[in-house]
Amino acid sequence: MARNRDDGPRIDGILVIAKPAGPTSHDIVALVRRLTGVRRVGHGGTLDPFAMGVLPVFIGRATRMVEYHLADEKAYRAAVIFGARSSTDDLDGDMQPVDAPKPTRQDVEAALDAFRGDIEQVPPDHSAVHVGGRRAYEVARQGDKPELAPRRVTIHSLELTGWDAADPDRPMAEFEVRCSAGTYVRSLARDLGDRLASGAYLGALTRTRSGPFRIDAAHALDDVRETLATGRAAELLLPPDSGLEAIPQVPLRSADREALARGQIIGLHVPLPGPGDAAAPEGQDPLVRIVDEQGQLAAMAHVRKGRLYPSKVFIHPEA
Repeated sequence: MARNRDDGPRIDGILVIAKPAGPTSHDIVALVRRLTGVRRVGHGGTLDPFAMGVLPVFIGRATRMVEYHLADEKAYRAAVIFGARSSTDDLDGDMQPVDAPKPTRQDVEAALDAFRGDIEQVPPDHSAVHVGGRRAYEVARQGDKPELAPRRVTIHSLELTGWDAADPDRPMAEFEVRCSAGTYVRSLARDLGDRLASGAYLGALTRTRSGPFRIDAAHALDDVRETLATGRAAELLLPPDSGLEAIPQVPLRSADREALARGQIIGLHVPLPGPGDAAAPEGQDPLVRIVDEQGQLAAMAHVRKGRLYPSKVFIHPEA
């Protein structure tokens, strides 16, 4: 098998895994690293150990594409349990029952409008947010309350899809949530319970979408383990630029290959396709994907005054 210059076997691409409850996102990355022999492996957004669902794993040179997915919208299916508060805002924390009337389905429905659109949200005490150079969960585990500033997030949609009041002391609601990156569904559950004066915590969570990656196309962890262990990673991998179709493609001329491989500026020989790059911030030079004759990613580059300025190069000089 061909090898990367510094990264073991040549395996580059995106592996979309359906994470089960139990392992951490880091555990999944470590497993993929061990089974492939590739050192450079990362994921596209942490899932708590008890949470399930879509976990995009970026392997080899594909790790350089993670930054283009940092702002990806997420979608979740969540179960929220009322009647108690949790120290971690989820089922793994210490529970404090709330002696107050429990909400009805109608009460919950009426409260949802306050959580739709742009909202201010304080992250959970047990989160990886940095506070004075430390992680918030490190502060919380020592018995102190971290001082966390509210963050602005966007709840694009929040719909109540199920209600279970079989336990009158712990009624449970099921929600479908579509939100911006950086949203904590645990905080959403906590704040909903506070608004209803009943307390609430997150009882279950499944991420159904992470940007372009969806749960119905994700691979079960057991299948991933078997496939990688038998050296058939290529059967599961998506190309490194998967999900970035909004970024225009520019074909690479053979005459420009060596210059591009050396990171040099090359000319834009075709009209810039489309309106430009949705991933480039307003006011910045448009971003394009330069692809070779086989349609494989050769580089990411910014367009400036009719020239292509490479920012990430994925091909090597032939000499």
